[in-house]
Amino acid sequence: MMTAMLLVAVLASEPEAAEEAHHANAEAAEHHGSAHGAKHELDAPSFIIHHVSDDEDYEFELPVPGVTEHPTLHLGKIFEALRWETVPGACEAPVTGALSAVPSMGRWMAGCRDLRPTKATFMMWIAAALLLLVTFLGVNRDKTKLVPKGVMPNVIEILVLFVRDEIAYANIGKKEGDRYVPYLCSLFFFVLFMNWLGLIPNFGSATGQLSVTLVLAVLTFIIVQIASIRSAGIGGYLGHLTGGTPPALWIIMIPVEFLGLFTKPFALMVRLFANMLGGHMVLFFIIGLIFMLHPAMALMAVPLGAVIYVLEIFVGILQAYIFTLLTALFIGQGVEMGHHGHSDEHAHQEHAH
Repeated sequence: MMTAMLLVAVLASEPEAAEEAHHANAEAAEHHGSAHGAKHELDAPSFIIHHVSDDEDYEFELPVPGVTEHPTLHLGKIFEALRWETVPGACEAPVTGALSAVPSMGRWMAGCRDLRPTKATFMMWIAAALLLLVTFLGVNRDKTKLVPKGVMPNVIEILVLFVRDEIAYANIGKKEGDRYVPYLCSLFFFVLFMNWLGLIPNFGSATGQLSVTLVLAVLTFIIVQIASIRSAGIGGYLGHLTGGTPPALWIIMIPVEFLGLFTKPFALMVRLFANMLGGHMVLFFIIGLIFMLHPAMALMAVPLGAVIYVLEIFVGILQAYIFTLLTALFIGQGVEMGHHGHSDEHAHQEHAH
């Protein structure tokens, strides 16, 4: 309930963000309101879209209690040195043509080199800093005692053992699983911290951006291919693309198996992105009913928002678990590729004997 009230305060206290993101619509609304003598109201949908979008000129307000004007970090101005032009005026010119759907790519192709951190990048920095802090405070430094003392060290140990035993060992095997436990643990905790960071008012979830989940999926794709080649070798890896079919069917099987290499990380990317983005938008739209319809909607929106918020806490850890589980499953399939090849070769040798 308290968190839902905080979300109401965030929506009520920051109409400027939505107005800046949709300046033209805001001016039209103000003109329409002045013509009819109506009071300008918060454009809740525009604010929600601005909140979940990635912004190069992101302004992060530091929530300081008891201060009327909160100090603000202007990321675009702080890291202005990371933006330069190879073509004069490329960064200020509007993006046109086919690349207008991806403004950052369009500006890059036009000659604007913008390497400033976006909102998602800044949230990843915060999540990584919090993860390092929790790990540093919760690590068991006394190597003479095998059992850690304290709530945080025990919780961390339980989660690490869960990732090792129930995810890595269960899907990759104990023999090869230890090799990938560090990556799986890092992936699980990093995704978890990014998911939960978006539940704090005035913050955002980096995993709600497709670019972030794309990079995570690409890393998983690289790890899976390395595991497959390490286990089966180059010959076995390429031979797996034939699907074990006769040469006459290779023209069909090889494209199908090749596309199958990319469908798995694509599913990882979309699943995490859609779940985190959809959950946050639903939560904000429920609270936004107070401003879009009538203040009396708070009697329904605030309790329902609190329920959705608690559900999002569970969804955050569930999506981190699913992403790590599927990564381990794909790695296990790559490792099994080599074992399957060895077992087939051994079976053919026994049959020949």
